[in-house]
Amino acid sequence: MNNIKDAKVLVIGGAGFIGSFVVSELLKEDVAEVVVYDNFARGKKAYLEEQLKDPRCSMFPIGGDIREVDILNEAMKGKDYVVSLAAMWLLHCKDFPRTAFHVNIEGTFNVLEACVKNNIKKLIWSSSASVYGDAVELPMTESHPFNNKNFYGASKIAGEAMATAFNDRYGLEVIGLRYMNVYGPHQDQTAAYTGVVPIMLNKIEANESPVINGDGSQAYDFIYVEDVARCNVDALKSDTKFGMYNVGTEVQTSIKQLCDTILELKNSDMEVIYKPYSEDDARALVQNRIGSRKKAEEEIGFRYKYELKEGLQKLIDWRIETGLDNG
Repeated sequence: MNNIKDAKVLVIGGAGFIGSFVVSELLKEDVAEVVVYDNFARGKKAYLEEQLKDPRCSMFPIGGDIREVDILNEAMKGKDYVVSLAAMWLLHCKDFPRTAFHVNIEGTFNVLEACVKNNIKKLIWSSSASVYGDAVELPMTESHPFNNKNFYGASKIAGEAMATAFNDRYGLEVIGLRYMNVYGPHQDQTAAYTGVVPIMLNKIEANESPVINGDGSQAYDFIYVEDVARCNVDALKSDTKFGMYNVGTEVQTSIKQLCDTILELKNSDMEVIYKPYSEDDARALVQNRIGSRKKAEEEIGFRYKYELKEGLQKLIDWRIETGLDNG
């Protein structure tokens, strides 16, 4: 196991949905310092309120955009490890592909280059299950073909290819994590660009019927954010020097099953509305995506903890605490 005792870690995107939980997980370890680098495009300082009470945790004081090469290099000086979660999200990439190129592709190159320049021992980088596109086999192993058709997935494929090149050319240790469908607190609950779980919860809270596109049979691998954060730390602590890994549960849940579970937890008997896909959505739709967890278990020692019902309840509890939900 890789010893991270007294290590100094830079968390890029550390004020975001997953990043804020990664910071929490790192502070459970005997590290010397955790520095958060974030431009707050999606992250919030409020998500780090408790973590910043720890004297080992701080914000990098002069900004935090991965497109700002000189500032990025300054932030990495003297650090041992980097965890990078900064990215434009899927639907943002769909509408703003050129910006997605600069953030997700050029920005990833900047991170890799800065890691080499600053002699970073290992980089943990966020990829995505979007690289796979629609499943040709279930569960999807890491050798599954790249059937992606959207800009977001294309940017993550490019990032993985660059990570491979940096590992080969410079010996940079990189572990890429292909997240399945992540949900939980700190995910943007109200923005136009958000996930299926917050959308359903918002509908029910507003006393409106949840809407399912298609017949609800499309199935995915839902994983709670705390498990994803723990996987980042497991990858950092592992002896593995390079590789790409699924981060999921290997549990297949249809959108109908997800909706039924949420309605049950909300004690609601609300009727579900089914509507046809738009032509645009139907073309881009991934019908099934469930990831094999075997390689991550065997090589980086990660196994998920939270079943879907438990994770959803934790999310609902957080929404109640923050005033987004009346219970």
